[in-house]
Amino acid sequence: MTSVVDQLKSRALDLGFDAVGIAPAEYGEHAGHFRDWLAAGRHGEMGYLDRTAEERTHPDRVLPGAKSVVCVALAYCVGAFPRRRERDPLVGRISRYALNEDYHDAMAAPLTELAMYVRELTGGNTKTCIDTGPVLEKALAERAGIGWIGRNTCLVARRLGTWLFLGEVLTDVELPADQPHANYCSTCQACLKACPTGALVATNELDARRCLSYLTIELKGALPRELRPLVGNRVYGCDTCQDCCPWNLTPNRSGHAAFHPRQELLTPELTELLALSPEEFRQRFRGSPILRIKRKRLLRNVAVALGNSGDRGVVPALAAALTDDEPLVRKHVAWALGRLGGEEATGALRGRMAAEPDPDVREELALAMQDPPTDR
Repeated sequence: MTSVVDQLKSRALDLGFDAVGIAPAEYGEHAGHFRDWLAAGRHGEMGYLDRTAEERTHPDRVLPGAKSVVCVALAYCVGAFPRRRERDPLVGRISRYALNEDYHDAMAAPLTELAMYVRELTGGNTKTCIDTGPVLEKALAERAGIGWIGRNTCLVARRLGTWLFLGEVLTDVELPADQPHANYCSTCQACLKACPTGALVATNELDARRCLSYLTIELKGALPRELRPLVGNRVYGCDTCQDCCPWNLTPNRSGHAAFHPRQELLTPELTELLALSPEEFRQRFRGSPILRIKRKRLLRNVAVALGNSGDRGVVPALAAALTDDEPLVRKHVAWALGRLGGEEATGALRGRMAAEPDPDVREELALAMQDPPTDR
């Protein structure tokens, strides 16, 4: 079977994947850790993780008789970004992985082709998974020797860093497994110290309820008031715990055109984003994973970022958004105006109070008009 594995790995690399390894279809201690994490409630509102816990801890529930997993990684690092993205509070920051094509779409075809090749070589059955599939993909990739799970809970590969998309082909044929990767984080705690909200509560332990990626992407309702100032100008995701990782200082740049940033997503003006109509939102983010959170969640994040800008020049744009059709957007616009303060902002808040029909938004308007505003 060694020659079969060599052929599979060669084919995976030919299909454009940057790393490949074979893992046994079982998780070892990772399954218990995952169940403990769920029991502690650290998955927040991601109820689908709890609902699929059995599948996620038993690969044979995903593919009956699963014995091996062909794990692949695709690098998406594209090098340094314009300084304006990092320093201009009126420019929104979008996580690197979402700056171009949705990776689910980019990986689907080559992973499907790899699965076909696995079936051709082994005669077995297969099942493919990309992120949304019910598997513990980082645990499998670690067991396949692709990298190790770092303190920031991301998979770290010595040659590629952490900027990786992962995919899996489960098979009911037993293949020789690779050796699990050793952990090279050593005594480094850069990510634990850099996390703006303290979401990395311990080594390999993330409390999603405090993670800015979770809050700006997965959370469907209002952002916790006490965490809004820590969002900064992030409007979709957060890369802080990866930006500071020493293994990302000199990673190989991705050669995959699908992940090279679209210019309009690299340095988007916050006031322009706030004014997007539903159709303009769909057009601007066509083919992007940002579509998944829909317009109201993106504009919620944009409003908070504008409130954090400290620039009262954006008050007119925020005041105009007080009439947005979505209560979730209006609620966070009210918070932003209260955080910026000043006569113009207060006047806009008072003017909206009489016409606002939503009780949650009215509560936010009232809080925003307090002097000083509550929980700025």
